[in-house]
Amino acid sequence: MEKTVENPPTSAVLLDHCHFSQVIFNSVEKFYVPGGDVTCYYTFTQHFIPRRKDWIGIFRVGWKTTREYYTFMWVALPSDLKMELAKQQEVQFKAYYLPKDDEYYQFCYVDQDGVVRGASTPFQFRPESEEDILVVTTKGKVEEIEQHNKELCKENQELKDSCASLQKQNSDLQAELQRKQEELETLQSINDKLEQKVEEQKTCWETELLQLKEHNQKVSSENEKMEIRVDQLQAQLSTQGKEMEKLVQGDQDKTEQLQHLKNENGQLFLSLTEQREHQKKLEQTVEQMKQKEMTAMKKQQELMDENFDLSRRLSENKIICDVMQKEKERMERENDLLKKENSRLLSYMGLDLDSLPYQVPSSDPGGAGQKPGLVYGNPYSGIQESSAPSLLSIESCLICNSDFADGICDHTLEQQQRQPLCLNCPVCDKIFPATEKQIFEDHVFCHSL
Repeated sequence: MEKTVENPPTSAVLLDHCHFSQVIFNSVEKFYVPGGDVTCYYTFTQHFIPRRKDWIGIFRVGWKTTREYYTFMWVALPSDLKMELAKQQEVQFKAYYLPKDDEYYQFCYVDQDGVVRGASTPFQFRPESEEDILVVTTKGKVEEIEQHNKELCKENQELKDSCASLQKQNSDLQAELQRKQEELETLQSINDKLEQKVEEQKTCWETELLQLKEHNQKVSSENEKMEIRVDQLQAQLSTQGKEMEKLVQGDQDKTEQLQHLKNENGQLFLSLTEQREHQKKLEQTVEQMKQKEMTAMKKQQELMDENFDLSRRLSENKIICDVMQKEKERMERENDLLKKENSRLLSYMGLDLDSLPYQVPSSDPGGAGQKPGLVYGNPYSGIQESSAPSLLSIESCLICNSDFADGICDHTLEQQQRQPLCLNCPVCDKIFPATEKQIFEDHVFCHSL
């Protein structure tokens, strides 16, 4: 019979209220070898009737209540209580559930009310050949072992005293059992006398029954009807008895189901509590994820703003680059115009550009008073002086190609006329009022970033 998870019925009944002689344990060894199954043999007395929830437990010697069992097994009820009650019964304890120490234990039979009905002699769980083991140890360890042996001897003496007390109690119970058996024999003799009187009364009743039969022959028809009615009532009573048995069995099954449902309800409650805690953790995790998402969105917005700023600056730089490219092209055009003008002037003076010992530079930062391209002076200085006013006074603007004198052309004059009224951006041609000079300078400065 396997050990079940259901706890056995126990009580806080003290030893003085137990009846150890109603179940007798047989063939109990002084010790059992650890690691093997243990079979417990026991016999019921004729004054004890086992029930379905009875169990046998292994108790450490010195126990006070039936709740102090180490392990237990349910008792298997005999199939025929009258015939097999006096036979020796047995139950087997698996090695996995047995104690692992060398304390003294004993078998105890406990009924479904939690009352002890029988107890065995003490025994131990230890190997068979402990005497043959040779132990080598130090002097300090020997002293500890001697001290431990003294304590064990003291405990052994206490166990012996307890065993003697149990034996004395067992002898007292045996005497009480003998007295009860004598009382039972007296009751059996009284029962025999009562049975004899019953037989005599039965004979008298049979005589009266014959007389009643003669009288009942006159009312046989009515009697037959009553018998039919009685048979019907007996059939109904039998049916009701079976239904009552079914109801009782169903009540027991429902009680067990109710207990099982209570256990499941407790487990579901624990599971619900765990799920609620897990849900709280998930909510906290979701809140943290939301905070992280908000932080990421803010960071993304900052990056987008920075990217937009960089794009705007790139666009402005591109515009500045285009303006500089246009300025470069304009300068190249002006350079070409200057080269053409220089060639025209040289041809006017009767000189050839290819006959010069070096190329004419585009600018003359060092020679402010000497003409470009003349190494040994100008041989036509007289002619140039007489004609210089007419040549130098008439110049052409490199931007609008208009002739001007004294460095003033048409578009320069137009700008000087517009200057008091507004300011024009040289990059994007945006016009600002003359009163907003600081804004105009900031705008031009932004194109250089």
